[in-house]
Amino acid sequence: MMEKMIFGRYVPADSLIHKMDPRSKLLVIFLFVCVIFLANNAFTYALIGIYTFFMLGLARIPVRFLYVGLKPVLWLVLFTLALQLFFTKQGDLLYHWGPIKIYEEGVRQGIFISLRFFFLILMTSLLTLTTTPIEITDGLETLLHPLKKVHFPVHEMALMMSISLRFIPTLMQETDKIMKAQMARGVEFSSGPFMERIKAVIPLLIPLFVSSFKRAEELAIAMEARGYRGGEGRTKYRKLEWQFGDSLQLVLLGVLTIFLILLRS
Repeated sequence: MMEKMIFGRYVPADSLIHKMDPRSKLLVIFLFVCVIFLANNAFTYALIGIYTFFMLGLARIPVRFLYVGLKPVLWLVLFTLALQLFFTKQGDLLYHWGPIKIYEEGVRQGIFISLRFFFLILMTSLLTLTTTPIEITDGLETLLHPLKKVHFPVHEMALMMSISLRFIPTLMQETDKIMKAQMARGVEFSSGPFMERIKAVIPLLIPLFVSSFKRAEELAIAMEARGYRGGEGRTKYRKLEWQFGDSLQLVLLGVLTIFLILLRS
């Protein structure tokens, strides 16, 4: 299971995306989430796709690794497509078989919304694949620094988000261990009636929650034992450096935004 997990997992490599400042990567991801909603036709979605795969190429993440890790997500994309196909009743009727009716607008909306969902997943995965949790914490804390003026716990918020990302692979590994232990005792997770498989998941959740709370308590004790008292007065060992490539990425995203506005229907 760990080999197929990509969310929250860092893949070390010597690429342009890995070398970028975490602040610029966070800004690019945030702006991309906003910009992608400007796309509303085939040309704009083609531009979004070219930009997304260009960024993946710069990151040098193996295509097979991405495909294996995103296979579960592809089912959600197909489910989104199916929802739009069967429940959007606008435009010309393209197909009719019994109660099933597929309209032109349903096909259009299904393809566009599925592509939007798919590109968002690729770009957000790119952040965790090319950035360590420590870098994400430092980048978030720096970007949210102005909120300290209104007494917002910036450091604690950034640390909490970083720990959450870091523990996704750990929890998946723990889930895999519990599943194998229960399968050795005769529990079937992949065969039998659907309701029986649902019931088999319940004994899996209880030890997983217990293990999660135990890990959280151990982490809190370890932080207290090392004198952690929040972000006030803390210094940093690593200094973030904004480089030319970071500015170039923002400029590239700005150019993409201009083209999306001009090519909108």
